[in-house]
Amino acid sequence: MEVYTEAQASKMKVPELKEALKARGLATSGTKPALIARLIAATKRKRKDDSEDEDEDDDDGEQAAKKDEDSRPAKKGKAKKASSDDEDEDDAKEEASGGGGGGGGIVEALVDDGWKELLSSEFEKPYFKKILQFVEGEKKKTMVHPPDHEVLNAFNYTPFDQVKVVIIGQDPYMRQGQAHGVCFSVKKGVKIPPSLKTIYNELSTDIKGFKAPNHGYLEKWARQGVLMINATLTVNEGKANSHEKCGWQTFTDRVLALVNEKKEGVVFLLWGGFAIKKAKDVNKKRHHVLEAAHPSPLAGGKFLGCKHFSKCNELLEQMGKEPIDWTLGP
Repeated sequence: MEVYTEAQASKMKVPELKEALKARGLATSGTKPALIARLIAATKRKRKDDSEDEDEDDDDGEQAAKKDEDSRPAKKGKAKKASSDDEDEDDAKEEASGGGGGGGGIVEALVDDGWKELLSSEFEKPYFKKILQFVEGEKKKTMVHPPDHEVLNAFNYTPFDQVKVVIIGQDPYMRQGQAHGVCFSVKKGVKIPPSLKTIYNELSTDIKGFKAPNHGYLEKWARQGVLMINATLTVNEGKANSHEKCGWQTFTDRVLALVNEKKEGVVFLLWGGFAIKKAKDVNKKRHHVLEAAHPSPLAGGKFLGCKHFSKCNELLEQMGKEPIDWTLGP
């Protein structure tokens, strides 16, 4: 993936900047200076190892982007160069449609009709409106991940009528470009997180023919019916669990309740005490529950040997369902 200097990025047009950011799985909303800052931050991350120095450099670039985006409302009405009028208008349209602006974009980005029908009443409840207000408030102070249009990706990737496996995470990855609305997954080009490396290690010994890919993009699993959902769906840059108490837990409890009540024979893969507690009300006579330690290195490798992936497929086959192809392409 191409690396850009600040001078090179400054010469790029807005569509070019957006294309470069999109290729890295990053948000594409904001003014041109914000896009440049975001791309430079990604370039710094590409050049450095995953170290504290890298994090500081990323934070500097992301804060620059945030500062510019936060200042946009105050700039309305001021004289602009003629060449940037169309660019700013496009940005405004993108934000209005949920590309990175209002919290309403989170809901608007949900396209699966099954989930929309089931969750429409939930979206109208006061607690959910407070979630959107909270997220918008946080975005005025810092960067929030993932972008609005990706917050509900798990539901778009796995339509309700196709759900046959559920994996529960805690909250999204907290660095720019990592989270995209699917727990444990990162887009191609993003460094594979430690927990996912552990998952790959287990798959290598549990599933015949599995070879760990050079990426952490798990969309293939989701498209086969694996609902991979975090308990909390947004997070502040660099601050794990920063949105834990804003109301997302209530929403995802409702999601799990819908799966529990309206589906049959779903296999729940619960990793770690948090996920086990989150799914404590799942009807084990109606569904199948497999429990194991969390794949985080902090768990001391206790996840290894759980054989959840082969056990999951055995259960699916016993119910006459198509097993999951856990292999991932390059």
